[in-house]
Amino acid sequence: MEESLSLSALSSWFVVLPDTDAATTVAAKALSHATHHLRHASGRPWLVGRWTDGSAVVGVHGRTRVAVIGEHSVTPREARRAAAAAATASLTALDRHSSTWAGSFHLVASSGGQVRVQGGVVDLRRVFHAEATPPVSARVSVAADRADVLAELIGAGLDERRLALELLTLGVPHPLSGAPQWRGVHALRGGHCLTLDADGRARPRRWWSPPGPDVPLAEGAVRLREVLTAAVDVRTRGRDLVTTDLGGLDSTAVCCAAACGEAKVVAYTAALHDELGDDVHWARQTVRALGSVEHHVVPAQDTALTFDGIDTLQDILDTPSMLTVDRNRRMHLLDRAAVRGSGLHLTGLGGDELLAGTPARLHASISAHPFRTLRDLRGYAAKYQWPRRKALRQLVDRRSYRSWLARVARDLTEPAAAADEPLLDWSVPPRMPPWATPEAVAAARELLSACLPDAEPRGRGHGEHRELAAMDGISQWTRHIGQMAAPLGITVAAPYYDDRVIEACLAVRTPDRITPWRYKPLIVEAMRGIVPEAVRTRDTKANATFEEETGLRRHRARLLALCEESRLGRLGLVDVDVLREWCRRSLSAETESYLLHPTVACEVWLRSREMTPAPPGP
Repeated sequence: MEESLSLSALSSWFVVLPDTDAATTVAAKALSHATHHLRHASGRPWLVGRWTDGSAVVGVHGRTRVAVIGEHSVTPREARRAAAAAATASLTALDRHSSTWAGSFHLVASSGGQVRVQGGVVDLRRVFHAEATPPVSARVSVAADRADVLAELIGAGLDERRLALELLTLGVPHPLSGAPQWRGVHALRGGHCLTLDADGRARPRRWWSPPGPDVPLAEGAVRLREVLTAAVDVRTRGRDLVTTDLGGLDSTAVCCAAACGEAKVVAYTAALHDELGDDVHWARQTVRALGSVEHHVVPAQDTALTFDGIDTLQDILDTPSMLTVDRNRRMHLLDRAAVRGSGLHLTGLGGDELLAGTPARLHASISAHPFRTLRDLRGYAAKYQWPRRKALRQLVDRRSYRSWLARVARDLTEPAAAADEPLLDWSVPPRMPPWATPEAVAAARELLSACLPDAEPRGRGHGEHRELAAMDGISQWTRHIGQMAAPLGITVAAPYYDDRVIEACLAVRTPDRITPWRYKPLIVEAMRGIVPEAVRTRDTKANATFEEETGLRRHRARLLALCEESRLGRLGLVDVDVLREWCRRSLSAETESYLLHPTVACEVWLRSREMTPAPPGP
């Protein structure tokens, strides 16, 4: 089904090669499509790909090389110092040097026949690896920042069983979330680095662990202010113009931080059809107080609804993305930003998981602070209308993550959790949709069961796990937006996903950061003097439910078009008749239509792989 991918058609990618002649064939294939390449001290190809000028900096000390690629302010001098440290000690010395760098980037190093590559602590900057085997090349491991690029270079085939897992509602659970769709291609977990040895082996190693939540609110707010403004400055410094989202409190903080710099800031606010949506009101107050920001309000009637254009999308993403159903709505602002001349667009994505956190953190405090924990539990139960007994039962549940994952595998076809299900368990259990075939259910159950012996939670305890797993998932959406926007010549930047920003937030004491009694207190305190006072204490958040329900009615024909000659149907993963019947029904956005999102994402992704554009002519 899948046609060959033209690497020349992709705007940005890179491949990391070990320092061995065994990688020659893979290197030659990558070089034929690349615009940039760097070499090991031996002269062999090391880092090959397509990236924007200025996004990579390289430091050399003797036979050691260090490259930093992405959104950062690392200077050649700093890169040389890092290379010198790695040459003197070992590549693990880079843990200390990179721990102070602001921004979002990949770090790649070559020294003494070994290669190290890493992304970030969540899944925004990803690293994939695979073993190339004859006849593609001699047996050797290579890495890349895109799974499809790696699959093309080694000739890996699509894994239909893995695609079945992507049909799960609410997303694939850790540790299988974000896994590549090709046989033999593997993903590195956030906070890990990969070492490629000259003998062809790939070895992952954890280099990052989340900080303990020990910092008081006042101290944490000062630190967040420092790292968030630095994260914004890294992106805006030296630019004449940048664009930003200006909607909720999180994007408002980023926009105001950008306005403190020298670049012209152009902000966009998308109005909602829902009359209760108040983003425009708060955005106008922000702009009025700042006095220096150019502001554009996009009327609701000019903004695409959910499911718009889903039968004609051609974005080349390296994994299916549930963002697909809202692709045109989200890209509308970026299209306008491109016309305005922007090369960088700032977004507030990531703020919710970091700043609002999760009530599941209560698990960690019930023993040491039972009265405070029960008081907060009552607050959450009232706020979210949870049944108190059900909430208390989840709070005292001490079963392991592995046990929870085993129940998920067992109950794939059971009814979904109730709408008032408390959010205190390891996660809301995902389910296979009604149109999944028995073969798809069996494949998903087999993959989930196979990972059980080694399954560990993403973090220490329920709360940290839920927050990091959520950041992994939403940061992948942000990554997909970046892949969609790259052909426009725009970099989409999400400062809340920078390693230093994540660390600053997670280090704050849990009851100071996460509470039912205040809305995002950490960012409220951190932004004193940066966000206008009238806006800083805003405690509302817009909801796009109306956009989904209206979009389903208006674009029903597009949904039904995806049922015709369904690629998922050809693979035996969905019962097309059942899916078609669901698409014809009137569905609630809160409890039903979201079930369609993963299936639409997979169907559109499969079709886009068939429509890979040819490389540009000479």
